[in-house]
Amino acid sequence: MLSERATLSASDLDIPWRYVDAGQRGRYDPDTNPTGVVTQFTSAENYLIQTELSEFVSTNVEIPEQALGYSYSTAGGQQLPAALAAHLNGYWKPWKTLSEDDIRITGAATALHEILGFSLADPGQGIMTSRPYYGRFEIDFGLKAGLKIVAADTPLETCLEPDVVSIFEETLLKSKAEGVEVRALLITNPHNPLGRCYPKETLITLIKFCQKHQIHLISDEIYALSGFDSTENGVIPFTSVLSLEPHIDEELLHVIYGMAKDYAVPGLRVGALITRSKPLLKALKSVIRFHNPSGPSVSIATAMFEDREWMCSFIEMSRVRVGEAYRNVTERLTRLGVTYLSKVNAGLFIFVDLSPWLSEDVGQGKEAKEQGLAQRALGKGLFLQPGEEHALEAGWFRLVYTVERRVLSEGLNRLEEVLRA
Repeated sequence: MLSERATLSASDLDIPWRYVDAGQRGRYDPDTNPTGVVTQFTSAENYLIQTELSEFVSTNVEIPEQALGYSYSTAGGQQLPAALAAHLNGYWKPWKTLSEDDIRITGAATALHEILGFSLADPGQGIMTSRPYYGRFEIDFGLKAGLKIVAADTPLETCLEPDVVSIFEETLLKSKAEGVEVRALLITNPHNPLGRCYPKETLITLIKFCQKHQIHLISDEIYALSGFDSTENGVIPFTSVLSLEPHIDEELLHVIYGMAKDYAVPGLRVGALITRSKPLLKALKSVIRFHNPSGPSVSIATAMFEDREWMCSFIEMSRVRVGEAYRNVTERLTRLGVTYLSKVNAGLFIFVDLSPWLSEDVGQGKEAKEQGLAQRALGKGLFLQPGEEHALEAGWFRLVYTVERRVLSEGLNRLEEVLRA
């Protein structure tokens, strides 16, 4: 009854644990559903600043009549790209000053992933990245564009170091031998799920690698302003690839940004492509009608970026609160005896090692053991997503901690029940 591509797309829903929800118990809420499942640890949202954001929108945003028409929000219109360019020029310090001509606005960064997949490669070709990586990239680039995620087998402790390029070289050759042409290298900086930032030396090395092989470099920098003082030694500050001397053709360098993470408004569905590639910008223009943001979203986002005093204080407040939440969660994990990746100073999550609590059945593989632990956690009312970040090592789970303090406490209480059992 369906097309082959729709049937294939729908089959993705059958992948174990990828789309598990709270079921009949519903999502945990300390006031309205205290027996529900704590699902908040798996979705990277910042709940810590949404009250102030809501107050700003209620007080300062007026949706103009033009926002109800087509042209106002097509690719973000003119006002929002200009406001975002000025904002990023101040925080990222790009090598070449950004203008509104370098930015196109889409309906969320997820839509932008699909646009890039469609525009930069053909079905069956590959997008290369390093392990561990955000598992939804497989959906974003693969479901409709038909691309393959080519994962370099990199240990999590060293995947951001400059010598990772040697593993990328090997992976590139191996992929070609297997008949999959790699068209782009994809990085997330700050890294998802590690919460660390790429050193400048690594970024320069990767830029030169892409130039050498004439493949695109896609830098997803959606957590760029979610950095904080973790008080840990050895952390690396965020550096945008746009701030570095360009050792790569302009047609090959593209940055993904959006408002879902740094500004705690995933519901606005606002993403941003930052590139000076004229062929890519032309390709985006041809498909943008399928991925435009809404007029009210553009209006709200513009008001946020144009109020410079409020925006700067808002970002600082967010950084302070995320840092406090990080210290809270690490103190509790330490008391529970749970190891986590340290030297973290960005993002909304922490990468925790639950391998000591995996099944000891030697007949079970990595995937089955992680799913078994997740099933036990679900029985205690806690949803953990097994294998979604594709780490080489077994037992690593991403845990989002930028949630209401009561939710964080309840979720960790349930995790403690799982581990003690």
